[in-house]
Amino acid sequence: MQNPKENSQSFIRSDKRTSNQLRTVKITPNISDYAEGSAMVEFGNTKVLCTATFESKGPSWLQNTGAGWVTAEYGMLPRSTHTRIKREKSATGGRTQEISRLIGRSLRSCVDLKSLNEKQIIIDCDVIQADGGTRTAAVTGGFVALALALKKLHALGEIKSLALKHYVSAISVGLHEHNGILTPLLDLNYEEDSDISTDMNFVMNNKNEFIEVQGTAEDGTFSRQQLFDLMTVAETGCHELFKHQQKIVGEFFPLV
Repeated sequence: MQNPKENSQSFIRSDKRTSNQLRTVKITPNISDYAEGSAMVEFGNTKVLCTATFESKGPSWLQNTGAGWVTAEYGMLPRSTHTRIKREKSATGGRTQEISRLIGRSLRSCVDLKSLNEKQIIIDCDVIQADGGTRTAAVTGGFVALALALKKLHALGEIKSLALKHYVSAISVGLHEHNGILTPLLDLNYEEDSDISTDMNFVMNNKNEFIEVQGTAEDGTFSRQQLFDLMTVAETGCHELFKHQQKIVGEFFPLV
C-alpha cells in the first residue's frame, strides 16, 4: 500500500477534498441561552447541537464516593436525514445507546470526576442534519459544551477547580479503493461512508493518546499496515480539530 502522504494529493474526492483533508469545520459556542454550556458543531453538512446541563445531584451509586459523573445522550431529529426518521421516545435503541455511551466515555476521560463532588453534567447531542460523522462531530462539539459548562460552574463556585485534564476530539476514517489502490480517507461524508471497504472512528486527546477506536471491515479485511495508515491519518485530523476547539476553549484551558 502507498504511504498516505504520498497519495494524499493525487486523489480528489467528490466534494473536491484531498484524501487527508477535513471537511469545513465550524464550532459556534454559547448557542443556547439556558444550558450551562453549549456549542453547534458542523463537519461540512453534518450539524450537531451539543448542550451541557448541570445537576446538583449525581447518580445514587456514586453517593459517598466524592466523585461526580459525566454522561451523554445522543439523538437524531426526524428530518436530519434524507427521509424522515421516527422521533425516538427514549435513548434505548441499539445504535443510539451505543453512540450515547461512546460520547459519555470519551468526555469522562477528560474530567477529574472527584472535582465534581458527586454532581453530574449531562451532555445532550442532537443531530440537526446528518451527512456522515455524526458521532465524531458530537464528541468534538460535546467537549466544547462541557468545557464551557465547567468554566461557568467554576466561576459560580459550584466546583472548586476547572476539572479539565486534556482536550478530546474524534474523527472518522476509511479505506477507499481508487485505481486499484486502497487510499485512507479522512472525515467521511455519508456518500463515502456508504461505499467504503473499511471504516473506523478514532477518539483522541491532545497528548496523542487514544481514548477509543471503533472499526470494521465492511467488505473483506484490512492489514496491520492499513490500520497504521488509518491511525496516522486520524491523528492528523484530531489534532486539526484541537485547534478549532482551542479557538474557544483556549482562552481558559490552553492546548498544551
